[in-house]
Amino acid sequence: MADKYLLRVTAGPSYDPTDHQVIAVNSPTPTHVQSALCDTVINVRIQNYRGLPHGSPATSSYFSHPPHTHDQYSIGFSFVPHRDISGKSLVFGNDFEHPVRDRIPPGFSAAFKIVKWAIDPGLDGDVYADKPYLYGNALSSINALSVGPKVGKTGLDLDKIAGKKQEAEAITEGGYDGGQELRDQLSVPGDAAARQKWFLGGHGRLEQWQWEEGRLYTADFFNPYLDFNGKISLYVLKDKDTGEVLFVVVFTLLPKEQVDNEDNAMSANTTAKNFEPQADDLD
Repeated sequence: MADKYLLRVTAGPSYDPTDHQVIAVNSPTPTHVQSALCDTVINVRIQNYRGLPHGSPATSSYFSHPPHTHDQYSIGFSFVPHRDISGKSLVFGNDFEHPVRDRIPPGFSAAFKIVKWAIDPGLDGDVYADKPYLYGNALSSINALSVGPKVGKTGLDLDKIAGKKQEAEAITEGGYDGGQELRDQLSVPGDAAARQKWFLGGHGRLEQWQWEEGRLYTADFFNPYLDFNGKISLYVLKDKDTGEVLFVVVFTLLPKEQVDNEDNAMSANTTAKNFEPQADDLD
């Protein structure tokens, strides 16, 4: 079954697929996405990857780092907001413009309750809705968060600023160049799991946090479970209060036959465009 499909991963500043670009999975080179709300660079890593672009590495040195030897995929990203965003408003998760209730496996509701109780009480969603969604607050659902310096937004070269930090590294929890001081002011724990739990503890902690305009944040969302069997899987970082999107990452499972046909058609078109009749050809 697996050899009949190829995975394609794209990213963009909106849900519109025409705004997306194909991500070079397992490449140290990040994909740069710009929107009205932020600048972002994204790295996607998938263990035992089989997909597009053709020739993509099957794995990444990311998975050799001790915290990630059992993980199956990672969405690592660095972003600089163009305005302040409340800690209560920024969410990360999945949503769709159409119902998916007919593809939800039996027992999902019970499993979701267990996950919400045992792993992330901050999860909120309705997968049976006409426009299903499943969000967690970014501060409690992101696995690793590093707070960086104020870099501004005018002429921002995010590839240069964040690229080295993204290159095949395991992003570490914490802060630097003023970012750690910001965490300390709010008494945010230095351990990732403790930070997630702390922000779920109420007491106005989400409201106290501001994703600051012009500050660099680096984050990682990873998982030891991989399930891209549903044709399309979508992850979004967004302001849930305004509906504004920071970025969208889409995983699409394509029939290999379809990809082969598209490649053949593209090759034929290229050959036709490159053919220039010579005088002898016109005799």
